[in-house]
Amino acid sequence: MNILMKHLMTRLFLTLVLLTVLLTQPAAAQDSPSDPEPDAGAVVCPPGAYPSPPGDCLPLGPSAYLSELARLGMTVPPRPLPATQPDPALTQLPYHYFKVDEFTGTSLYGSLDAAIAKAGGVPLPPGFVYLSYTDHIEPGKGHYFRLRSGEWIPGDGERIRSYSEFQGVQLNSTPVRPFGWVNKIDFAPLRAAPGYQSAKTGKVLNPYTIVQVYDTVNDGNMDWYLIGPNEWVEGRLVGIVYPNPTPPEGVTNGRWIEVNLEQQTLAVYEDSRMVFATLVASGLEPMWTKPGLFQIYEKKETELMRNNDPSDFYYLMDVPWTMYFDEARALHGAFWRAGFGYPQSHGCVNLSVGDSHWLFNWANVGDWVYVHDPSGRTPTDPSLYGSGAP
Repeated sequence: MNILMKHLMTRLFLTLVLLTVLLTQPAAAQDSPSDPEPDAGAVVCPPGAYPSPPGDCLPLGPSAYLSELARLGMTVPPRPLPATQPDPALTQLPYHYFKVDEFTGTSLYGSLDAAIAKAGGVPLPPGFVYLSYTDHIEPGKGHYFRLRSGEWIPGDGERIRSYSEFQGVQLNSTPVRPFGWVNKIDFAPLRAAPGYQSAKTGKVLNPYTIVQVYDTVNDGNMDWYLIGPNEWVEGRLVGIVYPNPTPPEGVTNGRWIEVNLEQQTLAVYEDSRMVFATLVASGLEPMWTKPGLFQIYEKKETELMRNNDPSDFYYLMDVPWTMYFDEARALHGAFWRAGFGYPQSHGCVNLSVGDSHWLFNWANVGDWVYVHDPSGRTPTDPSLYGSGAP
């Protein structure tokens, strides 16, 4: 009996030792190499953005989504641009304009009686003609307008009752990411992912809506911009400003105006800080705006711009807030433009009335104008360029 008891006691002792060893081994040592569960039993992090993996919880679910947004620079709600709207009073013109019938033209007369009799006038042929006037009368024999020059014309055309009041933005500091505007007269539909095959979100941006760009993807044919969570917009529908406070080579006074021909945008820098940005309309092929570094050499509050070539005749009185920088190429207001953000001019850089007024107030003769095309599509051969025009 004593021998049997000793045997049983020995087996019981060995069994307890084995159980103790098994129960005290680390969990990782018990896991099967083919089916690891390293996160089993871990605590899920509170919802939030985690730039780096936390050591005491798992950033899953909402945290994973918020962390991805944070990686792209997004916040919820979105962080606004460091921008303010320019003074709306800058959009007001001190002149009234009349658009002459482009098919019939008109004549300039020295007096109202001469205009009524259509006697002894100086003809303006058919073309692109805008005249500024001070008086409008109806003497019972039609409409007549007295121009700012003192001459009279018959009312063969129409008064300009409205023009684009679009304005860019003033910047309190240089933005940390690209931004821009919907640049077409069309609306811009958003998609859930980059590419024309991606589903539309149902959201559409109005013209001149300002957006910030958090990521760019090229699908082989088009750049697509991420402007919000799962919101992508087609690249050709927006004009983007890429902040770059480093002065272009050759700028010596810390003040320059950058014109991006690819994006049709303009940015203004002072003391290596962006202070203003907007959309423009530059030269349409083959009358491109010439790339290069230039200096403003003349400022004129109003200017008469004309081209006497009958095949492309234009006569524009009181073009507002004009600044010449490359022969006859200038930065100026274009009250006749319905939209900005795509090439339309004869070589000048056209701005809205309000933007040209802001820029005219800011700029000095001698300030720099840096014109470039990051796409490389605008030719740089000087022999391809004449003196330029509006």
